[in-house]
Amino acid sequence: MLSEAGFATLVPIRDMGRAIKFYTRTLGGRLMMRGEGEMKDSWAFVRIGKSDFWLIQPQKREKRELAYSTFVVKDIRRIVKSLKGKCVKFHRAEISGPETKVEGPISFSLWGAAAFFNDSEGNGLMIWQED
Repeated sequence: MLSEAGFATLVPIRDMGRAIKFYTRTLGGRLMMRGEGEMKDSWAFVRIGKSDFWLIQPQKREKRELAYSTFVVKDIRRIVKSLKGKCVKFHRAEISGPETKVEGPISFSLWGAAAFFNDSEGNGLMIWQED
């Protein structure tokens, strides 16, 4: 199931330029991707060694006080179904824009699909499928 998944840590940030500088210059990471146009300061993807860090500027309506971990998968529907079979309870899918489609706990956007749940201690986890 998740034993073959990639892994990324989402890090909520306040200032994208400052965060990219820290994760690249200070920590030695490499900027792999950054949002374009209106999304320029919303998200970026930095790789440090074999670890991926997704720098995310939360929407005003969101409250992200802590970083949370993400499992990167190839078939989100299969993984969600499997975890539901193990009594994992997923959060309600959120609509992030007019192009977002919701299928149960999974939200599908132009750049991928996401489903959120908590671990046994209340820590937020995400499953992500790239488009």
